[in-house]
Amino acid sequence: MELRHLRYFLTVAEQLHFARAAEMLGIAPPTLSVQIQEMERKLQVQLFVRTKRSVALTSAGEAFAEEARGVLAQFEQALHVGRRAGRGELGRVEIGYVGSAVFGGILQQQISAFRRQWPDAEVQAREWQMDRLSEALEEGRVDVAFVRMPLALAPSLQTHVLLRDRFCLALPADHALAQAEGKAVKARSLAGEAFILPEQELGTREVCRRGGFAPRSESRPGSLLAVLAEVSVGAGVAVVPGVLTQVVDLPNVVYRPLAGTAIGSEVVAVFRRFERSPAVKNMIAAIRKSVPLAVPAVAAD
Repeated sequence: MELRHLRYFLTVAEQLHFARAAEMLGIAPPTLSVQIQEMERKLQVQLFVRTKRSVALTSAGEAFAEEARGVLAQFEQALHVGRRAGRGELGRVEIGYVGSAVFGGILQQQISAFRRQWPDAEVQAREWQMDRLSEALEEGRVDVAFVRMPLALAPSLQTHVLLRDRFCLALPADHALAQAEGKAVKARSLAGEAFILPEQELGTREVCRRGGFAPRSESRPGSLLAVLAEVSVGAGVAVVPGVLTQVVDLPNVVYRPLAGTAIGSEVVAVFRRFERSPAVKNMIAAIRKSVPLAVPAVAAD
């Protein structure tokens, strides 16, 4: 028995007239009659009482009609859900991010925009260690990652720039260089300092290169907040993203610009080049339309 048989039966049950039902279904009345008779043989029960002037449901026909309506309704719902999932209106998107994406507002902006357009799709976001995100994307554990470049990426991945930033210096408030108001800090003046390193070490390495020195010591506490926490207790200085100056104000931490050409860095969205999930494709399409934001330069007081 197929779904079409249920539709034939229900049309007759609603019309209680074989000729009208056949016309609605677009088949010949004799064909419809044969189909109903075949259903009754398979079910081994009489569904209709037929006379020359009337058609009526039997008690078994009434019970079968109720169940048949439920089956067709469930089937139509399955079709509806399948079509929506195929358009990416349903589904799940796994996001991995680093702290810079939160501090720059990128994560919040992209997720909010996606949820407004596709409110029934599920979005899960979790902070990851930056060096694990490329592998997680390739393995399918993450669908979209928000990271601070540069980062070694597999050829199967693509990026889209969302934030253009520059590095600055975070110092304990009582540090001698923090007292030099109105001046950017020169790289060579940091020789001999202990450095607290964030996950993205580009800024630190460039400062050391410009100053011609190696850090006296290096600490890698993890997240940007952990880096600033060590700076606040006087454990060292840190070259950090400028976006932090706008959103993170910790006791005993001051920010100063770095002298010379700005050391730029970008926060990007990373995703698979050949994505298959319709929901993830929708998020990627929205991300590609985003214009990169620019973080203002850190003032020198």
